[in-house]
Amino acid sequence: MNIHRRNFLKAMGTGGAWLLAAPQVVCARDPAQANEDVLSQAQERIEKYRKASVVLKIFGPDGRLFPSGIDLCIRQTRHKFLFGCNLFRLGRCRTPEDNAAYAEQFARLLNFATLPFYWWQYERQKGQPMDARTDEIVRWCKDHQVTMKGHPLAWNYIDPPWLSGTPEEIMQQQFERIARCMERFKGDIGIWDVVNEATHYDREELKRNAPKLTEAIARIGVGEYVRGAFRIARKADPQAGLIINDYRTDEAYVEKVISQLVDADRKPLYDIIGIQSHMHGGYWGAAQTWAVCERFAKFNVPLHFTETTVVSGPKQDSSWTTTYEGEVRQAQQVTEFYTVLFSHPAVAAITWWDFSDQDAWQQAPAGLVRSDMSPKPAYERLYDLIKGKWWTRVETRTDAEASLLFEGFLGDYTVETRRAGRPLTGSFVLDKAPGTPLNVHLS
Repeated sequence: MNIHRRNFLKAMGTGGAWLLAAPQVVCARDPAQANEDVLSQAQERIEKYRKASVVLKIFGPDGRLFPSGIDLCIRQTRHKFLFGCNLFRLGRCRTPEDNAAYAEQFARLLNFATLPFYWWQYERQKGQPMDARTDEIVRWCKDHQVTMKGHPLAWNYIDPPWLSGTPEEIMQQQFERIARCMERFKGDIGIWDVVNEATHYDREELKRNAPKLTEAIARIGVGEYVRGAFRIARKADPQAGLIINDYRTDEAYVEKVISQLVDADRKPLYDIIGIQSHMHGGYWGAAQTWAVCERFAKFNVPLHFTETTVVSGPKQDSSWTTTYEGEVRQAQQVTEFYTVLFSHPAVAAITWWDFSDQDAWQQAPAGLVRSDMSPKPAYERLYDLIKGKWWTRVETRTDAEASLLFEGFLGDYTVETRRAGRPLTGSFVLDKAPGTPLNVHLS
């Protein structure tokens, strides 16, 4: 494994430990019992995989250890785990009031955002990419400490209207486009969906809507296509986290794409496996969700659930809108789904799709907030988990050794106290099994 991938996997808190430590969940044949088998162990797994203990040594502004008996407030400020959503409608909702509410509700809940890079939209005219719009979203994300991901760099869903040339020339333009986007936003966007939905790249709608890109992939072959795209991406930004993303969750994804995305020594060219989980047609359930995690955890890289949808209303012939009963059901299913994923040690991120019902994909009631930007029960339940049950805030004090034993969820923390009427603050990052005491300097 090369150095940039080791560093990235270390930063994501992975490296294969779950292959040795993941619990064996044996699902019963009865679906209800199978779901219960998974859920009954979820809290134990969360405690094991999402928390850590560490000895903190607290130093004052003079560089000396604090004495015993000093009261401290230790407050989590950010999760290590990435809880996200696409941020496509930022500043583009129907009214200024909607824009303000969209941004406020997003930042209140989430720490991860997917930014749009669909080629046919991003570069409607050749050589005129929509970088200014992306810069606008990047600035907002930086201001709100939201980690960013670009999506997608290569996808043959629709041909850019100006695209022309032989299949070989078109593939070259595709590869150049990958390098150009990554180099332009290097240092800001550090995670990328490099290739999207390559498993079934030749389905009929893609042949119809993107005949040039589809033919270019067919000519070069899926294996060469994905390998070429990832090699270009790696060269453009060696430190980036590179995702292979697909809506297929069966063995076809493994056989046609993941198994092909390796170098000559059979080492993976990707850093993360992306799994789409659009459930417009029905909720998976805990057992199926767990089974999907187990299927892809064997590849020894982090898993990102990149596009998650659970709707809050039944589809009608004339409309598809949220309902009271649907919102109650959505909240229950979202709570269960996130609990299962947060409890699986291979999963590092969950991205919702879309944040609001307003102009959501397929015009579905897919949002965590309604069209008027009011939070649905699913939003509130997630907030209670992400910033409540799975969030650490403690009042404590230093012991006789001028230190303290601290346990909390993995992430970023601040430490606050007062000395002689003066407020003092410091910070630290809690990662898995730090091994040695962490020194926290207050000022």
